[in-house]
Amino acid sequence: MPVSGCLILAKTKRALAFLSSVFASRRVEKRYWAIIEKPASDAPLLPESGELIHYIQFNAAKNKSFAYDEDGKDRKKAVMRYRIAGSGTHYLFMEIDLETGRHHQIRAQLAAINLHIKGDLKYGARRSEKAGGIRLHAHSLSFPDPLDPEHPISVQALPHSMDALWTAFLQAVEKTR
Repeated sequence: MPVSGCLILAKTKRALAFLSSVFASRRVEKRYWAIIEKPASDAPLLPESGELIHYIQFNAAKNKSFAYDEDGKDRKKAVMRYRIAGSGTHYLFMEIDLETGRHHQIRAQLAAINLHIKGDLKYGARRSEKAGGIRLHAHSLSFPDPLDPEHPISVQALPHSMDALWTAFLQAVEKTR
């Protein structure tokens, strides 16, 4: 519920088996857009682009994941690459490519470096979104075509409500391409 964007659904058992195999073999490219609360002015500066590697542990009782710098019992490696596409007065506009797909991975990894997605109270945001949800959007997915593996299927989606913040995000992304 809290995020928007692209989603892949299988209609048959055969399609489900295929999609499970391409996700497991990391042949799916997943790009997310996130609007991040700007950190305090005394916080260390985040490089314009980079890679975050953590070890995620899921807490079922809290339905929340926690990101750690070191491996440990019941922790799974989580890797994401990011690029800051721009910023506004109060927010950073971040593009995120997931290499792994852990439970709440983006939210947990950003929280581990003291960054918070707008509206994401569970992971430390200052306030909720008026319309509910959080400012995390699955912008694009690309995966092998089961009938023609040489030519991937790629889908993209814009946020369902292109308000001033998402419009500023889109403009920032277009400027940097």
